[in-house]
Amino acid sequence: MPNALQHESSPYLLQHKDNPVNWLPWGPEALARAKTEQKPMIISIGYSACHWCHVMEHESFEDPEVAAVMNAHFICIKVDREERPDIDQVYMDAVQLMTGQGGWPLNCFALPDGRPFFGGTYFQRERWIGTLKNVNAAFQDRYDDLVEYANKLTAGLNEMDELPVRRIPEQFSDEAVETAITRWKKRFDNKEGGAQGAPKFPLPNNYECLLHYGTTEEDQEVIDHVLLTLRKMAWGGIYDHIGGGFTRYSTDAIWKVPHFEKMLYDNGQLLSLYASAYLYFKDAEFQRTINEICRFLLREVRTEHGTFYSALDADSEGEEGKFYVWTPEELRKVSDDDYPIIETVYGLKGSAHWEEDKWIPFQQDSIELLARKLELDTDMLNHKLSQFKDKALSERSKRVRPGLDDKILTSWNAMTIHGLASAYQATQDESYLKAASKALETLFKQWTSQQRLPHTIKKDGTTINGYLEDYAHTAWAALKCYEVSFDERWVDFARDLAAHVMKHFSRNDAGFFFFTADEDEALVARKVEINDNVIPASNSIMSSVLFYLSRLDGNQNYAQIVQEQLATVEPQLTSYPAGYSQWMRLLLWHAEPFYEIAIAGEHCEQVRQQLLQHYLPNALLCGSEKPSKLHILQDRHQTGKTLIYVCRGGVCQLPVATVEEALAQLD
Repeated sequence: MPNALQHESSPYLLQHKDNPVNWLPWGPEALARAKTEQKPMIISIGYSACHWCHVMEHESFEDPEVAAVMNAHFICIKVDREERPDIDQVYMDAVQLMTGQGGWPLNCFALPDGRPFFGGTYFQRERWIGTLKNVNAAFQDRYDDLVEYANKLTAGLNEMDELPVRRIPEQFSDEAVETAITRWKKRFDNKEGGAQGAPKFPLPNNYECLLHYGTTEEDQEVIDHVLLTLRKMAWGGIYDHIGGGFTRYSTDAIWKVPHFEKMLYDNGQLLSLYASAYLYFKDAEFQRTINEICRFLLREVRTEHGTFYSALDADSEGEEGKFYVWTPEELRKVSDDDYPIIETVYGLKGSAHWEEDKWIPFQQDSIELLARKLELDTDMLNHKLSQFKDKALSERSKRVRPGLDDKILTSWNAMTIHGLASAYQATQDESYLKAASKALETLFKQWTSQQRLPHTIKKDGTTINGYLEDYAHTAWAALKCYEVSFDERWVDFARDLAAHVMKHFSRNDAGFFFFTADEDEALVARKVEINDNVIPASNSIMSSVLFYLSRLDGNQNYAQIVQEQLATVEPQLTSYPAGYSQWMRLLLWHAEPFYEIAIAGEHCEQVRQQLLQHYLPNALLCGSEKPSKLHILQDRHQTGKTLIYVCRGGVCQLPVATVEEALAQLD
């Protein structure tokens, strides 16, 4: 008989509904049962696209013998980490404190009141059975020792987010960023791109930071590393050359063999990154990558309401990557007479081979060099590749598709909205801006109907209350949509979200914000997310939002909060540069000139479009055809003229009439 997860909407939880384990979802019933029966809890956390989560389920959770031990001695709780990142944060931090490692599946043992005392990630079946028996014995025989350890661990969880509060300096310096980048360079892989070694993760915000630093500080080594990395990623097997979009990460050091799950948050952020890179490098292959990611998102994971689903699984028919890999014979069939071209471009003479009869298309070099090697015109090669991809995509569509995680997550949708708006900026394809605006409208309606954001938007109308990441990323996406459209509704939306965060998430020390609102259920620790990771920290994005709003509105309170946060984080930058990349961008905005470019007059749309074609990492754009209520645009309009004001902190230089003159005023 199905267990209690049968009533859930999360695809990950539903994957476990037929396990013989008596799984319960996180909630009052599970927590009450643990206390009533005085049993320890197993809090098992994963997500639907997680390959090793599937492996542990097949090995252990589907096994009646294993389930019998779990059911007899534990209250077994399943958690979708994407649906409940607050729970995941607490128990992931606990496992990392205990073991020095983390990952998914995450399996944490806790006292009946939720305090953790032991845990790990993936357990092979026999080891899992042994662990279950040992933990049960310890709970029965050494309960007081477990309580003492759980008390210390819980105290550590609440203390680990503490940073010494520092005084705001008279003037921020970029010295810490320079030191951090110098240290970071030692980890550069200047042959294959990315960080040295394997696995390799596409970390979009890291490369946004490096591109910002390299271009504004004229550091050619950093610029070259970003260019190499983005090319290698887009050429590698981590990129889906047939259908567009990036998979989660590469298991090797050359971006070849991926974990095949496709995550919305990766592709949304990578859109923004490749858009920034295209604006600077003007590399045609980056524009192609942008277009193909957009087509993937709009074709395969967009909902009827214009929002986006969370992920595509790595597995299909129980086999990892089966949907995406090919045999040379299959590719020969779809490419017809052009097979010699496809063979050369995608490494079918050997380098694309993975295992057995599985081949992963793996671009061998730039299109320009490949065209010369094939003695083809570049345009002709691109045309033939486009024809091949269309045929291969049509053929692949006949296969059994990977599972779809149909959760709609506000924060991940916001990252995708930001990416689509950035893609519009880079390509001027109006359909991308239309898609971004439609999705943002859906989030806006959620806000206006309840005066709060949900974390998930479910088919049955139920929601989970939004976390700081939802407010921060939605406000950041709204500000990006404003910048590419000058629709002031989006500034109003960002302003409302910021006010809500100030009221319900404030921690009241060093300006940081809690991950959960004061209206949410209390867990054993209330976490503060500061470190940037695959997704930038909710605090660093929220700080970026407040910085932009302070420049648009002249809000000195917001400016003060950002400076307090930055002063406290600054000493941490050199300890782990890749974990503070968004904070480093914020520091550069304070230590170096940052500009507001205000456009006023009837032709502001045309001027905006011209300015948007430039890579300006240390400037924001604003403007209106008519007088505006925005602080930065007040008293800027002159009848019959379109003027451009280049300002720093609201102090503007003399207005100019052309984009060239405005760019010349940038330091």
